[in-house]
Amino acid sequence: MNSIKRYLADRRVPWPWTKKDDLPNESSPLIPKGDAVPHGSTELHQMDTSGEHEPRFKTIRPRRSYSFMDYFLKYLLVLSNLTFSVLGLLLLALGFWGLISKESFAQEKIGSIGTDPMLLLVTLGLVLTSLCLTGCVGALRENCFLLKVFSGILLALITAQVFAVIIVYNMQQQIGNMLRSAMLAAMARYQDDLDLRFITDEIQSNMQCCGADTYRDWDVNIYYNCSAPGIMACGVPATCCINPLENGTLWNSQCGLGAQSLDEFSAQSVIYLGGCLRNISLWLQQHEFSIGTVILVLLGVQVLTVFATTRLQQRIHWQKVHT
Repeated sequence: MNSIKRYLADRRVPWPWTKKDDLPNESSPLIPKGDAVPHGSTELHQMDTSGEHEPRFKTIRPRRSYSFMDYFLKYLLVLSNLTFSVLGLLLLALGFWGLISKESFAQEKIGSIGTDPMLLLVTLGLVLTSLCLTGCVGALRENCFLLKVFSGILLALITAQVFAVIIVYNMQQQIGNMLRSAMLAAMARYQDDLDLRFITDEIQSNMQCCGADTYRDWDVNIYYNCSAPGIMACGVPATCCINPLENGTLWNSQCGLGAQSLDEFSAQSVIYLGGCLRNISLWLQQHEFSIGTVILVLLGVQVLTVFATTRLQQRIHWQKVHT
């Protein structure tokens, strides 16, 4: 028995109850020879002090991977920005198609292109596409510079929207006057611009109104003016009529002829007497809560996008520092 114990002690076979020594020693095969550096969590350095070599160990930070939340934020930003990029491209294509189909780039029409509603679609599509592509590529490639540009522009847009809401709320009367001027200008160009004609018809038919303040506002149009020589003189568009369908099936485009020459009592059975601005104001008052909710939701989504982008930037920077 004694010979067996001496044999096990010489072979250095550990007993189950003995404490395991995890410290490296000279005979350990894990200690590198020469200038080799071990692959692990420590690095061996030798320093010459008083002619003796003293081993010292320096901790190396281990590589850490992204968490599930990091991947979720990354691909959520990629998918959402990609979706809005496609939407922006559709708006951009629709705007250019409208400008080209109306020959707005022709020499005789280029002067009035600034008031073309299609230009608004082009501008909105260009801004939306550029912004969302920046965020999409920045999140996909983990590019902190693009993510900073995306979050900075989005933060500026959020600030501009907040200021716009405050201005609209505090300057309702001035904005109403601007809308009145814009609608009168659209009515004056009703026959010449198909886009303005479509917008005006949609407002009058959906809001059940006629003109800006009253049906007599159509006198600003050279064709509906009472002094005009044509058949439409002293009339209004068919979308002002209470019942523009003849026999309930056919569209009667002449139902508003001579409506301006009628007194209000006679005209009220044929056309809508009230202007569109008043009906629009009433509609806004009735849907004030819904409009406010939509605005808050849109702003909230944009704010959350900024926070998600900032969090992703921090994680990307942290990952680069600790690897």
